Amino acid sequence: MEQLKTWINTYPRLFAWIILAVGMDIILLFSARDVGLEGRQWFWLLLITTLVAGACVWIISWGDDDEAEEDDAAANNQP
Repeated sequence: MEQLKTWINTYPRLFAWIILAVGMDIILLFSARDVGLEGRQWFWLLLITTLVAGACVWIISWGDDDEAEEDDAAANNQP
């Protein structure tokens, strides 16, 4: 369990991507279960949904860099 916590703290964006992708894929499978898609269509839908989840985490992480820079600037300005 401690190794999992260490991995999550080391790779928080990758962990967020995995969790978001699993959630989005479950929602996709539930909402499109009666559509009658073929196997190849399911594959591509799940792949693209997983990539969109990664893009979402990447875009959200843009704000993390700004906050880190502000914290560093504030720490450097203190006497």
